[in-house]
Amino acid sequence: MGAAGPAALPAAVVFDNDGLLLDTESVWTRAERDLFARRGREFTLTDKRELVGTPAAVAGGILARRLGEPGRERELIEELDALVVAELEHGVEAMIGARELLGSLRDRGTPIGLCSNSPLVFVRRSLEIAGFHDHFDVVLSAHEVAAPKPAPDPYLETCRRLGVEPGPAVIALEDSPTGVAAARAAGLTVIGIPSIEGVALDEAHHIADSLLDAAVARRLQL
Repeated sequence: MGAAGPAALPAAVVFDNDGLLLDTESVWTRAERDLFARRGREFTLTDKRELVGTPAAVAGGILARRLGEPGRERELIEELDALVVAELEHGVEAMIGARELLGSLRDRGTPIGLCSNSPLVFVRRSLEIAGFHDHFDVVLSAHEVAAPKPAPDPYLETCRRLGVEPGPAVIALEDSPTGVAAARAAGLTVIGIPSIEGVALDEAHHIADSLLDAAVARRLQL
């Protein structure tokens, strides 16, 4: 049997935003801490682990339970959204390796998408502040589709807008179990890069320490 040929280039690469592309998880954490502090409560790492990557409907239930405010799920999410948008204006940094990786993919002409559970206004503003507003062929918020991550809908729609077939040739980069589940459900190949201590991404096809990890470059054929 002859030697196998080189691995095919990815058909597209899709980034999550919060905690994967940009250090917006720290922005969310400060807003979440403020939300709890308004009620005289401490926001803990356990709280953060439960909230990371969750869609608004799930996060609202978690907050209502943690804060002892049943029935106020929507109001709590609206309050948190206002806090996080205000907090974002203090600035946001790119995650380690994000600029280099985006630059390499753009230079090669690989289609690039961004797929986030966060509200579109937050996603677009965070990209603008970080200087990434023109780096993506598609920017999608899960608020634009029928069901957010962990459902496959956001990734399926991102692929549709990119003009690529959902499948293993499309690489998703994720930092939360919710995002990993969504990308896998859409049939994509998932590289998990944890951003929160203690969050396991066991369902990802590959695990890396950061976007600079050699495993990421190898899988993306860079």
